[in-house]
Amino acid sequence: MAGLFCIRMNSERLLRAIDRFSYWSGKAFAWLIVALTLVVSVEVFKRYILNAPTAWIFDFNNMLYGTLFMMCGAYTLALGAHVRADFVYTYLRPRTQAVLDLTLYLLFFLPGILALIYAGYGYAADSWSIGEHSTITAEGPPVYHFKTVIPIAGALVMIQGLAEILRCISCLRSGVWPARLEDVEEIDVVEEQLARSEFVDDESRRAAIEVAHQRTRRDDSERRDR
Repeated sequence: MAGLFCIRMNSERLLRAIDRFSYWSGKAFAWLIVALTLVVSVEVFKRYILNAPTAWIFDFNNMLYGTLFMMCGAYTLALGAHVRADFVYTYLRPRTQAVLDLTLYLLFFLPGILALIYAGYGYAADSWSIGEHSTITAEGPPVYHFKTVIPIAGALVMIQGLAEILRCISCLRSGVWPARLEDVEEIDVVEEQLARSEFVDDESRRAAIEVAHQRTRRDDSERRDR
């Protein structure tokens, strides 16, 4: 019994660590939207006010947006925020949902992401070997840096996907979906605030924490249904 408890605790720590890694990597690359906004604003000013457009700015915009889109894939998966178009899944029990998710991860997710990493590595290696530049516009910028993003993004999504597989296995064992990072952080904030309060008794504190747990479980279920 103690061994199973230790395995569960280690699994939860691993899930938390991977979720946190995906979370902060997504947050870091999300700042590219600021760079993209700045670049577009400067180019609009140069093009329409100074009448001095930049030839390679179109390629650069695509690279910034493509990097933002791909490098935030693991972050989105960690939050369970990818789009779902399923009208049956929401009515299934957690264990049944876990079986369905695990089957789809094994049949489609793992082969698809492995293919992305393999093909992306080949594209990036070929691009670096020839010093590839964009041919869409005159004086196109180098694209080998951008193509390197493909296998890196695939690897990040793969790592998070393995965490999701562990999450499915954990749900099969316990019958309850493990909390995601943002859910855990919300509960931690509630507990910290209540612990510092001098006007809340123990019974009210436990009730408030239980309400927070129920809300986070409901929110997680709603995200999985989207």
